[in-house]
Parts: sequence; C-alpha cells; structure tokens
Amino acid sequence: MEVKIIGVTGGSGSGKSTVVRKISEVCNDFAFIPQDNYYKSAVYVNNENITAVNFDHPDAFDMELLKDHLLALKRGESIDMPTYDFVHHTRAKEKIHIEPCRLVIVEGLMVLYEKFIRDLLDLKLYIDTPSDIRLIRRIQRDVAERGRTPESVIKQYIEVVRPGHLNFIEPTKEYADIIIPEGGHNENALSVLIPFVKSITTDGYLD
Repeated sequence: MEVKIIGVTGGSGSGKSTVVRKISEVCNDFAFIPQDNYYKSAVYVNNENITAVNFDHPDAFDMELLKDHLLALKRGESIDMPTYDFVHHTRAKEKIHIEPCRLVIVEGLMVLYEKFIRDLLDLKLYIDTPSDIRLIRRIQRDVAERGRTPESVIKQYIEVVRPGHLNFIEPTKEYADIIIPEGGHNENALSVLIPFVKSITTDGYLD
C-alpha cells in the first residue's frame, strides 16, 4: 500500500482544522495526526505563569516521536498516538490507536519547520490568515475548551505566540506547495486543492 502524507500548517487560529475538515468531506478514509498531540509535558504551567513555557517554539514538540510515527504509517504500520491534556499541560495516559491508511494528514504549527518532517510530506499546505482573526479565534478556543482566561490568552499571545509565529511559523511559508489565504473559508483555493488532493492518491481512493 502506497501511503501519501499531506502536511497542513499555519499560525494558531489560522483555520488549519477547517481545511482538514474540508479534505475529509471528499475522503473515504484517512489517518489524522494533530501535531498538538505531540507536545512535551509542562505540568508546572498554569494561567498565572502561562508564559513559563513557549508552546509556540519547535522545542515544545516531540518531533522525533512524530517523525517515527509518520515513518511507521508510511511503511503501512499502525501506531499508538499520544494525547495531550491542555488544561493540565501534560501528556495524557490515553493513546489513540491509528491504523495505516493510504492518506495521512498531519496538521500543526511546526509541521514544515523540521526538514526531516518536510521530507516525508507529499503535499505541503500553509494556511495564511490575518493576525487579528487568528487572535480572536485563539481567545474563543482557549477560554471555551482549555479553561483559560482572556487575560492569560492575550498575555501569552503578546509575549510568546506572536514572536513564535514570526520567528518559526511564518518563515516556513516558503516550503509550502500551496498557500491558502483565509483557510477553509477560501472556496476558490479549495476548488483547486481538492482535485489536487484526489490526484495524489491512486486507484480511485478518493471519489
């Protein structure tokens, strides 16, 4: 079985998940690998000292484990993907068993940062969304889903998220095969992307 891997990246709140959902609407089956699941534990972080760890830095991720898992899926082997507790900032005990599929989508902030990850990707997407929209989405998500206060989200954004985006994420745009402004809300870009996604699979896997 030939396995194709699509990498989806962009800043926090750019709309990466929406693009993945749009792809899923034309896929019969695929393995989804969120890079967020590969964060390293930081149990001493809370709302008060949220900037003690820079979650928008490449060192915050277990890149080696992500590489090993993508290689395994590429070989047609199953993996046990870690999960992450974003309220307590630690890797959870639960794991998600992922069976190999002919299409794998890996999505996250630093998907294009490391060359050894980029080299595994058959298609590289960068979601380019204005910073004000990304900040609003991040506040909404972190307050609703991660038990954060708006003040702590804004503090983290100013001190580490924005610098991390400028230093580590935005520069990876040059490695992208396709840049999608406004993410999953850009219907014109998606009308080009979806046929391309279909074309990198074989035997009518995507219909």
